[in-house]
Amino acid sequence: MAIEIDGRTLTGAEVARVARPDAFGAFEQVALAPEARDRIAATRAYIDAHWMNDDAPLMYAFNTGVGLFKDQRVLMADMAAYQAKTIYAHATGVGEALPEDAVRAVMLLRANAFASNYSGPQVELVERLLAFLNAGLHPVIPAKGSVGASGDLAPLAHMAGALCGFAEAEIVYRGQRLPAREAIAAAGLTPDFDLGAKDASALINGSTVSLALAVLALEDAKRIRKAADVSLALTLEALRAEKIAFQPVVHAARPHPGQAAVARNVLRMIGDSERCTEAARITVYPEESRREGALPPPRVQDVYSLRCAPQVHGPVVQALEYVESVIATEINSATDNPLIFDDGQGGYVSLSGGHFHGQYVAQVMDLLAIAMADLGSICERRLARLIDPTMSYGLPRNLLAGKKGLNTGYATVQCSMSALVMENRTLCMPGSVDSIPGKSNAEDHVSNSTWCARKARTVVENVEQIVAGEMLMAAQALSLVEPIAQVHPLGSGTAAAMRAIRGVIEPALEGDRWYATEMRQARELVRFETVVQAVEEAVGPLE
Repeated sequence: MAIEIDGRTLTGAEVARVARPDAFGAFEQVALAPEARDRIAATRAYIDAHWMNDDAPLMYAFNTGVGLFKDQRVLMADMAAYQAKTIYAHATGVGEALPEDAVRAVMLLRANAFASNYSGPQVELVERLLAFLNAGLHPVIPAKGSVGASGDLAPLAHMAGALCGFAEAEIVYRGQRLPAREAIAAAGLTPDFDLGAKDASALINGSTVSLALAVLALEDAKRIRKAADVSLALTLEALRAEKIAFQPVVHAARPHPGQAAVARNVLRMIGDSERCTEAARITVYPEESRREGALPPPRVQDVYSLRCAPQVHGPVVQALEYVESVIATEINSATDNPLIFDDGQGGYVSLSGGHFHGQYVAQVMDLLAIAMADLGSICERRLARLIDPTMSYGLPRNLLAGKKGLNTGYATVQCSMSALVMENRTLCMPGSVDSIPGKSNAEDHVSNSTWCARKARTVVENVEQIVAGEMLMAAQALSLVEPIAQVHPLGSGTAAAMRAIRGVIEPALEGDRWYATEMRQARELVRFETVVQAVEEAVGPLE
């Protein structure tokens, strides 16, 4: 059954379902809710009947130019040409094309904004957007060129040109990049589409590219954050860590809900572990110490990347909750200008405002980037411990199996993850505090939201790989010591995680191999929530 949009109830999870194919490669279908269609049609009928004449008062974007030409009347005889010229004038995007899921999210979110009935477009325009989605027509939208104020004008103009079948526009259809008109015809739709008054402005005047990237980055971050708790628990088992730092009484003394939730997640997974005990630490103590006949000193407490994990993972939990509160509002908001309101007297009034300004999205994307970058950073520090016997309490150097020297082990995996951490740190430079006035100072403060969302998405993608790397390497550590540590069983949650990982990735027990393959496989385990779902089946939902 298709997802119905009404401008009021769309969720981030639904956006992701429409944006991305399911396990069988099919896309979720979308429809305009009948009541929303009726509202849009009624508003547009009033506009056409009362405002579409050359005697009507000046109304921005309906019968005037845009920007500093706001006081220049556009005659009805020029209206069709004006719509086309508006799109042409703003189609100045540059750089690589947005990925397919982002393009689909852009079209869905723009249609949903129209469904709220504040923009005044033709119903046919909303249905055109949904028809493109349902047919798998994906406009080629350059990723760069928007400052996130007066909307994502440049990228959205490329989308608008494709919707209208402009000769210069391009569309990806069934994996082929084609001229827009050719792709539209191949999908069985009419290449030509006539825009009415304000339709062009409605299409391009909203920070919807920023929002689309933000929604997808947030949905991914929510999934990765849970996976990071699982990878943490696996590392705790591999290093035979102390459980005390995760006890509820400890977190009651500093009652941040995020850190308490992380601590509960960890104890769900390792609470019944016998690997995180003093007996296990002695059993798997380094060979060199055993040769000397010495017992390990008491652990007392662990290093920060282990003991302070709730205090680092926890702020991520709460940051994501705040980001979600903002993005959920944005998803069901009208963001173009002007907006149309019921005047309470049987008609409508056009009011100018600034909802196109992307500062909300910009700031929460900077926050998302910072929070997720730090999550990746602490994960990488745990990876560094796993490969160094002086920090891992005697695990084989580099988690190596096979002849030393001939083989190198997983140190190279950790090195690649450290490269991602450094990249993330640079990408965390806030973009939302930057502003360059544009268009002869008509836009004298801009949000930079598109860049903020683009870099946040890159950070999230990097952290996904880092978390997958921790899962991979902690699992390797546990497999290597299993022959001597099996008398000390893992916790119920981590045992389930190990079964899920080993169901796809065999341990490297014969020496080096093409590590990129298992890095990709581990990432897919995180992306498709395979490991998290296995853990939750064993110990209940993670928070």
